[in-house]
Amino acid sequence: MAPRTSTSAADPARAAALEVLEAVRSRDAYANLLLPRLLRDRGLSGRDAAFTTELSYGTLRGLGTYDAIIAACVDRDLDAVDPVVLDALRLGTHQLLAMDVPPHAAVSTTVDLVRSVANEGASRFANAILRRVGQGDLQAWIERIAPNPQDDPEGFLAVSRSHPRWIVSALWDSLQAHRGAQRAHQDIGELLDADNARPGVTLVTRPGLAEVGELTDLGALAARYSPYAAYLAGGDPGALAPVREGRAGVQDEGSQLVATALATAPLEGRDERWLDMCAGPGGKAALLAGLALERGASLLANEIAPHRAELVRRALRGYGDRLAGAAGAEAAQGAEAAKGATAPASGPAAPGTLQVIAADGIRAPWQPGSFDRVMLDAPCTGLGALRRRPESRWRRGPEDLERLTRVQRRLLSSALDSVRSGGLVAYVTCSPHLEETRDVVRQVVKARRDVERVDARPLLPGVPDLGGGPDVQLWPHLHGTDAMYLALLRRS
Repeated sequence: MAPRTSTSAADPARAAALEVLEAVRSRDAYANLLLPRLLRDRGLSGRDAAFTTELSYGTLRGLGTYDAIIAACVDRDLDAVDPVVLDALRLGTHQLLAMDVPPHAAVSTTVDLVRSVANEGASRFANAILRRVGQGDLQAWIERIAPNPQDDPEGFLAVSRSHPRWIVSALWDSLQAHRGAQRAHQDIGELLDADNARPGVTLVTRPGLAEVGELTDLGALAARYSPYAAYLAGGDPGALAPVREGRAGVQDEGSQLVATALATAPLEGRDERWLDMCAGPGGKAALLAGLALERGASLLANEIAPHRAELVRRALRGYGDRLAGAAGAEAAQGAEAAKGATAPASGPAAPGTLQVIAADGIRAPWQPGSFDRVMLDAPCTGLGALRRRPESRWRRGPEDLERLTRVQRRLLSSALDSVRSGGLVAYVTCSPHLEETRDVVRQVVKARRDVERVDARPLLPGVPDLGGGPDVQLWPHLHGTDAMYLALLRRS
């Protein structure tokens, strides 16, 4: 590996983007968490911040395509290229092929960036490679390096839309299952393009604390589907008073829809005790909390990881004294959970209150049948949020599915045990993969005699293209949301 030097001599915006790529590659950092801190630390704002953001996220989205192009321009395997130099080449390729940066500026600034982190030989290498990249536009490169779409449609889409082949295949299968073969063939390219488009910012109001009108008065636009959502055209959401005060937050509209579907589903008998079983980082819990409190119901928000349980508590901070439990007790309980023990036996919170605990939802510390409504937003591959977390597509592999689906089945069984007879469970994933969605539900329901599936489509009024039911699958290219999946189950 080439010796490192300081990036201080490089353009600050490009140096920050390089740091993002290197952190994502070397220590599995999340760009959406790292980038805001880097922008603050480097004093980047306005146009510089926007440039860094587009350069970082755009390069991560296009990584597969850019690597194929770079590979066609070098005389060695990419594994033999110094990783940080390769990261810089990716940034330069994105500027050349997908940004309004003059070619000479894209090349010269990238060469300067390489010189600042490597050596003179590496900078000459980068100069030669980027000049070759600049000999064609993006479409010309795709025609040159991608498989023939007639002979290998999945391979063509993988290269041209910068998705791993296994994800292209999985998304295509899910589209076909939900929308039929003909529509799936038409939709797959649009879905992959939607994954590569920069998502807008969607806000959510906390019921009982803020109204959408307060957000629209501040310049946001009322959302299409969720009555609690608004779209923010630009700017920092944290600068808005309702967000800063915890009376509103940032949350994808699809997440809002699946939470409100559970809250509004008809339920016979008692409706006093709600559970969010895998609540971190707290977006759905905060929305459910407000809806529960409006009815005088309680919400128990559970999260296995203590640090994520703290994020849930922060998301609920706007509800003040309705949030029960001393901070010291919560921290001690979280420490026990971190050691592998379950939290102390805990039932539903008192009516009209909220409680956050850290416990393993599979080894539930509450009594069976304790709850009337249960939200299970299960850990998953996250393939439904690739537009927000573009690096996820390069981290996950098909080998992850066996472990995740095993956990998903156990959590769903526990959720069904946790709800009373006649109560409702919402099984939710931010993934459209059939093995994590339809197959998990089928396997768990088949093994039980006390569960019936509920048609979730009427609970999303005004939302088109929901398929044949009873489950709901949302899509970025159709609904402008993350690809959230919802199955609604009633314990009978």
